[in-house]
Amino acid sequence: MSLPLARYRPVFAAPGTLTFTLSGLLGRLALAMNGVSVVVLVADRRGSYALAGSVSAVGVLAGAVLLPLLGRLVDRLGQARVAVPAVLATALPTAGLLLCVRSGAPAWTLFLCWALSGSSPDLGGMARARWAHLHRADPAVLHRANALEQSLDELCFMAGPVLGMALCTAVAPEAGLLAARVLGTVGTLLFAAQRATEPPPAVRTPAAARGLLRTPGLPPLLAVFLSAGVLFGAMEVTTLAYTDALGRQSAGGGLLALVAAGSCVSGLVFGAVRPRRPAALRLALGTGAMTALMLLPLAAGLSGAGVPLLGAALLAAGSGTAPTMVSGMTLAQRLLPARRLTEGMALAVSAILVGISTGATLGGALAQHTAPGTGYLLPACAAALALGLAARLAARRPDDSRSLQAA
Repeated sequence: MSLPLARYRPVFAAPGTLTFTLSGLLGRLALAMNGVSVVVLVADRRGSYALAGSVSAVGVLAGAVLLPLLGRLVDRLGQARVAVPAVLATALPTAGLLLCVRSGAPAWTLFLCWALSGSSPDLGGMARARWAHLHRADPAVLHRANALEQSLDELCFMAGPVLGMALCTAVAPEAGLLAARVLGTVGTLLFAAQRATEPPPAVRTPAAARGLLRTPGLPPLLAVFLSAGVLFGAMEVTTLAYTDALGRQSAGGGLLALVAAGSCVSGLVFGAVRPRRPAALRLALGTGAMTALMLLPLAAGLSGAGVPLLGAALLAAGSGTAPTMVSGMTLAQRLLPARRLTEGMALAVSAILVGISTGATLGGALAQHTAPGTGYLLPACAAALALGLAARLAARRPDDSRSLQAA
């Protein structure tokens, strides 16, 4: 059955939407290249994967802290006024990291430089804020726009690590990070230049000072995103460790690409279907499907089924993640006040990043001390936790009486 891509045409009805989507895609591709590029760079030049993984993790956590702060500035000042200086500010610490790695500088300088490089703006969150502004009167089209954004995220995280690894190994260890910074800067500048689709800055009111975490329904939703992040981080580490234990280390990247491919396709299909239930209920149903599908790689891993069957299981498991993320982002857009939408989207991304870092750490510990495949218990448990949180959230029906037009 052919995918009804024609249903996505209304998403791009407004002038400039295709341009900001493609330019934002460049920036997100750069983000997807960062992790593997930094790990390969530090491991190759310093001879320590432990140091490389620690430097990468510090960068993730720094980004999780900085993203909401940048999001708040974006809501107050506008996307272009914040995104342009923010992305340009990454040039100096990135150059510092490259110099410190090559010159044999103390390890703490690597942590400092990579943490300071985390000021790249969240183009995905800003794109979703633009869609929410453009399609605030049509929930069905906004649903498709959110599904498209999730599928583009998955596409980037399929291609980014492969491109970064290819550049680092075929050109030079520094090539992946340099290319990521160039792509990220160009993409952000082109994105910021599309002013016609940019949401207007928020009007400051006394109520705007209230913490976003006091928004009804938002804390449990962030907990769902955190659980999903644990799933993603644990899935990645467990898959790489499993293939390494089988003597098929080179197959790890391909298996992870299958997870992203399943999510990408399911996201497009899910977006083409007109939503008929509240976003909170769709989130609960999505996490339910995700939990059930996460049992497939667990069964394949524990049974020693081998790489081909594990690949099929991961492809199916990946198809359960995109509907969950699309419904979660849609619900966040309904819960958040329009004047602080970018900040709220950044909080959601930060929760995912913290979850990924946590999941990778826990998954690595399981892989180190248990039999191959046992680590797939962690993604399954994280999915079950997300299901419990989403079910409680749906029971409260938080999105029945709120909309993006809320002040």
